Amino acid sequence: MAEFRRYLFPPGSPRITGIKGMDAYAYREAAKEDPFTGGLIRGWKPLQLQEFRGVTEDGTLRPDVHPFEPARPGEEAPVEAMIAAARALEAALDEESRGRLRYAVDAVEWQTWANPEFMQFDTGIRLEFQPPDVQRAALELVRASLSPEGFRLVHDMMRINGFLGEVVGLESILNEFSYNVALYGEPDPVEPWGWQLFGHHCAVNCLVVAGRMVVSPVFLGAEPNEIDEGPHVGTTAYTDRIRLGTDLMAALPADQRRAAVVYERMVDPAMPPGRVHPGDERHLAGAFQDNRVIPVEGVRVAEMPAAAREIVLAIVESFVSLLPTGPRAARMREVRSFLDETWFSWIGGHEPGDVFYYRVQSPVVIAELDHHCGVFLDYDTPKPFHIHTVLRTPHGNDYGRAYVRAWQDRQA
Repeated sequence: MAEFRRYLFPPGSPRITGIKGMDAYAYREAAKEDPFTGGLIRGWKPLQLQEFRGVTEDGTLRPDVHPFEPARPGEEAPVEAMIAAARALEAALDEESRGRLRYAVDAVEWQTWANPEFMQFDTGIRLEFQPPDVQRAALELVRASLSPEGFRLVHDMMRINGFLGEVVGLESILNEFSYNVALYGEPDPVEPWGWQLFGHHCAVNCLVVAGRMVVSPVFLGAEPNEIDEGPHVGTTAYTDRIRLGTDLMAALPADQRRAAVVYERMVDPAMPPGRVHPGDERHLAGAFQDNRVIPVEGVRVAEMPAAAREIVLAIVESFVSLLPTGPRAARMREVRSFLDETWFSWIGGHEPGDVFYYRVQSPVVIAELDHHCGVFLDYDTPKPFHIHTVLRTPHGNDYGRAYVRAWQDRQA
């Protein structure tokens, strides 16, 4: 028996029966009234539609870290395939849905993505209420844009969400297509445009311009992180990111390991008030945190032994693996160029099987992984099978916004 099955709510539990049978819109209203989820919504509300600046480490933007230039040969995004897939998606929609799908390339709606199971913003179209041909077309847009392994990971998160719904009997709230999709801008070989997919445990924002590609913010999570029965049995998530984290800690000299551990416990008495958020837990760069100031902490990567530095780069490459081969090479070159300003921090235990949080942070990337408490399974301390990960591009290039602004300035 998979470990997560030990934590199923008992039959008749109000946690399940109280929302059973609701659809996404009914549950959205119920979530506003619930003391816990309603509190999350009220806490996020002041942040949701702020003017976008970007995550920084000290509040000062560094626009120089994102110089815009067209993609180098061999590093181009698969734009033609993306355009064809976007047009096929639009063609599959009825007139009303087609009107809901599209926004301006720099629209504030980019910032409405969220990862909880309750819908806060109904941006774009909701796939679970669309016919199968639209659902397939949306998946094909994701497939055309991402690497094969990136598409598989995103689709696996959607499938695991559906599996969780089946396990707990909440298929009308948790299913493979309980996600919103939106297009931004006009699909074009050169001019900026992109798409967005978001819902429970899966949010991906993708923009292309002049062959360049930005895929961030990205939120990917799973509770549980495996499917142990049914047609997709054997699906797992994040085993590489977990292993790489503990490998890195093992590769650090003792003094650097101590420096990396900013808190020894997942909920530590030494933490300042608010360090553990009721929804995000230890994450700092999640939904609605587009302008957050996140100071660096832990140990500087440039001071690590060479083997440890390579593991840090492997962690980042795992997070950016959604990118196709060419854009991924460009992204990793960018990350390497700021290795002297890259920091690594850790919370919790660091032996195999422990629960923990870690963050890689530089002026051009934030990659976070955190083990979480139960939401639809019954446990109140973090478990190894409930994992959240976040990827950001600090200093203004989430949603490719720095590139879009540079493009618009050149056209003015």
